[in-house]
Amino acid sequence: MYKIVLSHSLCEEGMRLLQSQDDVSIVIANESDPDKMLTYLLDADAFIIRIGKMTASMMEACSKLKVIARPGVGFDTIDVGYAQSHGIPVVITPGENARSVAEHVFALLFSISKNLFESRDETIKGNYGIRNKYAAFELYGKSIGVVGFGHIGRIVAEIAKSLGMDVYVYDPYVDKEKMVNSGYVHVDDLATLLSIAKVVTLHVASTKETRGMFSAKAFSMMQDGSILINCARGDLVDEVALLEALQSGKLYAAAEDMMQKEPFDVDSPLLSLGNFIATPHMAALTRESAARCAVKAIEGVMAVLHGNEWMKVANPDVYKSEAWKKRKEEKRQ
Repeated sequence: MYKIVLSHSLCEEGMRLLQSQDDVSIVIANESDPDKMLTYLLDADAFIIRIGKMTASMMEACSKLKVIARPGVGFDTIDVGYAQSHGIPVVITPGENARSVAEHVFALLFSISKNLFESRDETIKGNYGIRNKYAAFELYGKSIGVVGFGHIGRIVAEIAKSLGMDVYVYDPYVDKEKMVNSGYVHVDDLATLLSIAKVVTLHVASTKETRGMFSAKAFSMMQDGSILINCARGDLVDEVALLEALQSGKLYAAAEDMMQKEPFDVDSPLLSLGNFIATPHMAALTRESAARCAVKAIEGVMAVLHGNEWMKVANPDVYKSEAWKKRKEEKRQ
């Protein structure tokens, strides 16, 4: 019997699949604090993490741990290097939530471009004349800069193009021809993209190179009155610099689905601004994507627990490690 710990409950489809497995026991911690979480994990065979961290010291204390799963693509809260060296695959679900996140980008962008929040608030107050402010504008013909051309970035670019926007893409890790052949303009460096785009949307992972990439220097390169959308990772953006850019009018508006702290710091001055929108890390949490991600994460966990190599992992070289080979051999015996 394998013990599987969940940081938080999965969607109905995921829980149904997990409960249908005849060789597992399930523990739902409803906890994101690493110290409190560790008490649940000490004898766990698998950990499915939605919110929280999995550090090297936590893994070191969990001698039975065989697999970690993240129902999504971000794995910056997991020490993947330690997991790899100790034969622990980190299962992820690339592409499964891409459509949902891309649509959320445009939900935020339309909210800004059509001045929905102010219009709603003023209408409720009886100010029907708010419509005469003419704050809304069309996206057609506007330039959008897509930073990152992975699963999500590609769908964002596709939707933007269908709206008649001019699409510029920056991603040093993707072949230029893939962008150009899709009808987008490839940009060699971020500074150039920032100077061109009226709207900038982020779709890169949190890495040593990307953390804090949107600093005061980056904002200074952007057009006056431009818009920033961040549905990637909270630590990509320097929130002090963002606050200044919004207050000064350098940015017309910004919207983030992730901020530097989760849950969000409700006392953040950003949340008091009328030109800033925050959503609670929900872009990927549509019914459809939640089901796809949960099912794929569970399938990956069960495959690894049964000694099989599941290839959708953050650390594919884990299967070359001596620790994995030893565990697989023990499984055969």
